[in-house]
Amino acid sequence: MAQLAAVGVIVADLERSAAFYRKLGLDFPDPIDPEGHGHAEAVGPGGLRVMLDTIDTIGSFDPNWTKPSGGHRIGLAFECNSAADVDATYAKLIGEAAKSYKEPWDAFWGQRYAQINDPDGNVVDLFAAL
Repeated sequence: MAQLAAVGVIVADLERSAAFYRKLGLDFPDPIDPEGHGHAEAVGPGGLRVMLDTIDTIGSFDPNWTKPSGGHRIGLAFECNSAADVDATYAKLIGEAAKSYKEPWDAFWGQRYAQINDPDGNVVDLFAAL
């Protein structure tokens, strides 16, 4: 049986994207891509790998790939320690030039929730139980 082991994100700028995701606790290597392959990985809690691949790298094995339009490409959600931590993490990232997708709110499903855009415009969720 297959098991989810990794999530891939296609990015325009490997350094910029790794810097963004490091602020959310993913431990990408530094230097990010010493061999110049346009690929980097971080292992998150529970062993799930998050992979960043540049547009050029994807094009090297999938020449028909095109940037999706009409919505975001992936959904990544990061659990924060508390509702206050959602607000603080959101404010920190916005203060460091991330773009807001949706300001923090108390969701009807019982979580504090916020959404920001990563450097490539993907929506990244921040959440914690209320």
